[in-house]
Amino acid sequence: MTESSARPLAPASPPAPASPLDPPAPLASRRLSRRVLLGGAASAALVAAVPARAYARSAAPSYPPLNTKALQAAIDDLENPRATGAQLRVGGTGGRWYGTSGVADLRSGRAIRTGDQVRAGSISKAYIATAVLQLVGERRLVLEAPVQRYLPDLLPAEYPEIRLSHLLNHTSGLPDESGPDMPDVSTPELILAHRYDRLTPSRLVARVTRTKRMKFDPGTKQEYRGISFVLLAMVVERVTGRSYGAEIRRRIARPLGLTGTYVPASDDPYLHGPHVHGYQLMSDGRLEDATVFNQSAAYGSGEMVSTTRDVETFLAALFAGELLPPHLLEHMFTLPPPEVRMVDGTPARYSAGLQTVTVNGVTLWGKTGERYGYHSGAFGTLDRRLRLVWSYTPVRRDAEQGRMAERIAAALTS
Repeated sequence: MTESSARPLAPASPPAPASPLDPPAPLASRRLSRRVLLGGAASAALVAAVPARAYARSAAPSYPPLNTKALQAAIDDLENPRATGAQLRVGGTGGRWYGTSGVADLRSGRAIRTGDQVRAGSISKAYIATAVLQLVGERRLVLEAPVQRYLPDLLPAEYPEIRLSHLLNHTSGLPDESGPDMPDVSTPELILAHRYDRLTPSRLVARVTRTKRMKFDPGTKQEYRGISFVLLAMVVERVTGRSYGAEIRRRIARPLGLTGTYVPASDDPYLHGPHVHGYQLMSDGRLEDATVFNQSAAYGSGEMVSTTRDVETFLAALFAGELLPPHLLEHMFTLPPPEVRMVDGTPARYSAGLQTVTVNGVTLWGKTGERYGYHSGAFGTLDRRLRLVWSYTPVRRDAEQGRMAERIAAALTS
């Protein structure tokens, strides 16, 4: 099922990680950029929204025409990876398109609809980062202040000062999660056995702080960590006196009219309203519905529920400078200095709440998100020529689940 550019839309991996806070690797392993490849071709409006130093001075990328047949084919292959449904939304000045494949619910056979909710996973981090930077703009937070100022006595005294900026761009150096309460999720049966577990933010932090020695000095390396956004969400709650979900609703969802976007309560495992079901492939070959699943283990880092339409609206507003002034928006498109590399030695690829990837010469900024049964992503170019938001429902969380995202990116850029 497709919606072509002639019909406008509504307004605008590795094996499962040991901790549910840390989703697997990003969109693709192709050449990753350190600065977006736009330069002098950016429009005056873009320069007003995103300062020039957020991207390099080089030739503008060449965009191929929108190939709707290739896009539909990319999501129609529900065997690589095996999935029950998929949807893809393309926007921007280069054209618009929406397509679906498969079903929203195996039991009823209902087709996926444009307003169906999904679990957005770590796309949540972009919303948290936006809220944190808004609070910086209101002078209620200081970006280079240590998190210990806002959450006293939470982290061990042995830890060095960890700045909010270190948490935002994953350069904190915090230890790995450990302890006897770490769940065993080595089989799909065990994954679903923990679907009703309810965890508090303090308990998530305690899994990290059992170890008193940092992995590296803050600001010297980059390692993608969900715990960083657990702490940022706690900071938001401390300084505002409201839940971080309420702040996202007040600051982002309500002003942008995101009616399908919310952070579920810590005791609520359900999706509310029309939604796409997620499934897990069991050891005996059955598909088990995994839609009902408490998300408190992903507090601050991946709890959010949304729709592809809402996510695209958010992405468009963010890139247009509607949510942050230029000097703060720049943080979301600026990587650490060149000497700061990932712990595996590859170039840093995370900014404040976003990540970057270059596919076929086109540099994209955005965020992927994964929860059991769901794989989503939202990316765009800084010239706002291209936006893409996808969500599909792989039945295994493994190294193969990113294949559809790679096909989508290739179809849009080649």
